[in-house]
Amino acid sequence: MSSMAVAIVAPGEMGHAVGATLRAHGARVTTCLSGRGERSRARAQQAGMEIVAEDTDLIRGTDLFLSIVPPAAAAGLAERIADAMGRAGAAPPYVDCNAISPATAGAVGRTIAVAGALFIDAGIIGGPPKPGSPGPRFYTSGPDVQAFSRLRDFGLDIRPIGPTIGQASAMKMSYAALTKGLAALGTELLVAGRLAGVSDALAAELTASQPQLLQWLTKQLPAFPPKAHRWVAEMEEIADTFASHGLPDATLKGAAEFYDLVARSPLGRELPGHRERGQTLESVVETLAAACATLAKS
Repeated sequence: MSSMAVAIVAPGEMGHAVGATLRAHGARVTTCLSGRGERSRARAQQAGMEIVAEDTDLIRGTDLFLSIVPPAAAAGLAERIADAMGRAGAAPPYVDCNAISPATAGAVGRTIAVAGALFIDAGIIGGPPKPGSPGPRFYTSGPDVQAFSRLRDFGLDIRPIGPTIGQASAMKMSYAALTKGLAALGTELLVAGRLAGVSDALAAELTASQPQLLQWLTKQLPAFPPKAHRWVAEMEEIADTFASHGLPDATLKGAAEFYDLVARSPLGRELPGHRERGQTLESVVETLAAACATLAKS
């Protein structure tokens, strides 16, 4: 197995776990913490990532650049790194792994192409990789996916699905519409049931007629509130994807509005790993119901 140098921005919940996996399989992994806080520094250090001072240091000597940021930050990071490529005199392949629409992926790709780098579309499905557990799937598309596929040798599950930029992003959008759209709908209907005074009857009916769905909601809903602020833009990207195919987009725009409400709630203001509320489905529903009237007016 040949050596590999990979740059990752940013070392968030997913980015640092990907970095740790690559490091564990022998890759050199670097990051730049421009605009990031102490939590990002701690995560990068925990993952064994080398922290460099400037974006140009990140680009020089790197075989591959991975963009792993919230959807709203994808275009801005591409512009920032394209500028750094110009200043560094180097242009490694750029892999956008973010939850963005095919149209946004195309725009990011054009920004990167101007800098002279190959662009690879990717979408991550699954949670951050953990030692001893199957990692997330990196669906990827475009004419140059072989540059990204090299990371199979360094612990990542890379799955090419087509020759066109935007196909991987479309895959991510379609799948996330189900998982995160369903989480929004499930939470909202449970909060509505509580506010209407029918929680017990609703829970009994779900237990009797939808036990698998209730089990899924019970597992998933306590985990999402600290991530809700990131999911607002993701729902908007999905809505744009649907609209581009002539499909109604109101459902996902509504999910974006709901996640914005959750992000402004006491649950949404907490940080992953530093939770005081919302540890159970009942607690999530209770807290959001209590905050709902105030948040809806703000």
